[in-house]
Amino acid sequence: TPLIRHRPYHAPHHTISFAGLVGGGKVPGPGEISLAHRGVLFLDELPEFGTRLLEMLRQPMEDKQLTIARSAGSLTFPSNFMLIGAMNPCPCGWYGDPVKECTCSHAMVSRYQKRISGPLLDRIDIHIDVPRVEYEKLSDDRLGEPSADIQARVEAARTRQRQRFEGGSGLLSNADLGPAEVRDHCPVDDAGRSLLRAAMQQLHMSARASHRILKLARTIADLAGSETIETAHLAEAIQYRPRRQA
Repeated sequence: TPLIRHRPYHAPHHTISFAGLVGGGKVPGPGEISLAHRGVLFLDELPEFGTRLLEMLRQPMEDKQLTIARSAGSLTFPSNFMLIGAMNPCPCGWYGDPVKECTCSHAMVSRYQKRISGPLLDRIDIHIDVPRVEYEKLSDDRLGEPSADIQARVEAARTRQRQRFEGGSGLLSNADLGPAEVRDHCPVDDAGRSLLRAAMQQLHMSARASHRILKLARTIADLAGSETIETAHLAEAIQYRPRRQA
């Protein structure tokens, strides 16, 4: 297949080896991280991958590339992927459920959740808790927003971003913005700065988290068709930051 016309999607099992996920071998070859370049890397049962494998995601997520060094030489592979992870809140899966009682001890829940380190969580922009779905909603005949409408809105936001970055900058989307570009393309008003300052103080967020909030708020504004980042867009982006569960 000389020309890839669709974004790649890779969903490795949690029993994958280090070389399979990161890459390697006697002659270094790409792993799932690089094969998902400009696509989606979906890791189901995220804590089951093991701390060593998960920590290896931090550098590629930050630098958008991965270098594998061997005695015969080194190779650099691209790794600009969208990471999507799914996990249970505890080993039994019922922690925080309003109906079914969790059978795990507090130590078990804490140990399970700590398999995902703070620096890795800090690099994930959107955190969503999925609650129990009642039978009435499952059996309801009403339909939600069609996928075609969502796709059209996303494509319009992507077009708006490409127009914003045209001119030889090499940027394709808001996710590619670095700290210097964030200052130029993600301005906020006085109310927005006050909100971000209060969030950083109360939630003890890092500088990386601040930049990621601004990039996410810029994307939310693009999806809404707004040329400026409003306070509501910034507040929504802050709500997606991770929170300690246990």
